[in-house]
Amino acid sequence: MFKNIKTPCYVCEETSLEKNLKILSHVKQKSGVKILLALKGFAFYHLEPLVSKYLDGCCASGLWEAKLSHEEFKKETHTYSPAYKEDEIDEILDLSQHVVFNSFDQWQKYKQKAINKASCGLRINPQISCSPVELYNPCGINSRFGITQKEFQPDLLDGIEGLHFHALCEQGADELESVLKAVEEKFGKYIYQMKWINFGGGHHITKDGYDIEKLIKLIINFQKKYSVQVYLEPGEAVGWRCGFLLCHILDIVHNDMDIAILDTSAEAHMPDTLAMPYRSDVRGSGLKDEKKYTYKLTGNSCLAGDIMGDYSFDEPLKIGDNIIFEDQIHYSIVKNTTFNGIKLPSLAVLKKDGSFKIVKEFDYKDYKDRN
Repeated sequence: MFKNIKTPCYVCEETSLEKNLKILSHVKQKSGVKILLALKGFAFYHLEPLVSKYLDGCCASGLWEAKLSHEEFKKETHTYSPAYKEDEIDEILDLSQHVVFNSFDQWQKYKQKAINKASCGLRINPQISCSPVELYNPCGINSRFGITQKEFQPDLLDGIEGLHFHALCEQGADELESVLKAVEEKFGKYIYQMKWINFGGGHHITKDGYDIEKLIKLIINFQKKYSVQVYLEPGEAVGWRCGFLLCHILDIVHNDMDIAILDTSAEAHMPDTLAMPYRSDVRGSGLKDEKKYTYKLTGNSCLAGDIMGDYSFDEPLKIGDNIIFEDQIHYSIVKNTTFNGIKLPSLAVLKKDGSFKIVKEFDYKDYKDRN
């Protein structure tokens, strides 16, 4: 069905997205938690009506994400930034229901502006490391994110209504339980003063094997103990396995092995495959030499390391064949670039009724205007 589609193209599968959203909705209904979409991980606003049907709003990392939440999702907007710019803070406060500050200095700087505009919070750092990759560890050594127990100033809490922490990266309820123990040990006495607490993101709730019932229990117990409203703000759990990147083979060359050159780029279009790093699944493929024909799949940029990996297939690949990289909707669209002048992938939706719709196409002007 994808033969006549111009590539590269990100395709969001509406049925798979709704499956994820229903799981998150179940957690909400059973625990009383509020769940926000982390726009940093999934900003596909063309499916806003579906997302807003199940979730409570969005969390933003700055002005532009706050504006997107306000304009397109039209529900709650919660904004946190490591530091706010003076020429943006007023608009952020106008757009946001919650605003979280990263330090007491930032809180004191903007307190008088913020206190009557939004429910104000502070980000805390429980200094517990659960992230499997240091690059994505928000509580690593010398992290700039949040206030440690040593730096906490309880005499400056007047006007603060909530606390926020983020210590996970695509992890489960067991890791959250460990983090909560550290949070309670270091900041528990202050939580009793709060109206809400945000458990941040990194909760891989929609992944197979995630202990959903344990998550629900943890939330219920925490809310009961401290009389607070708990928030979660997953990104990957919303967009997990709900779409793919469609591309096709431009050429096949040989240098001790067959090398397929694609009309996409790991560097520009799938940056987490290099940064995380991880090997994206390709539909119909196996590991190197698992199937009869093995190819190195590569990007069409000048970067020598623009390589997706070695994949094997039952039949030989041909120039013009489509290649489908699975699970490329979260943390791909939001991070892609026009590096090397490579065209940004189009955005499309595979709807529940089986129809296919291109919702956004990019051209030379998008590249030129970013330079």
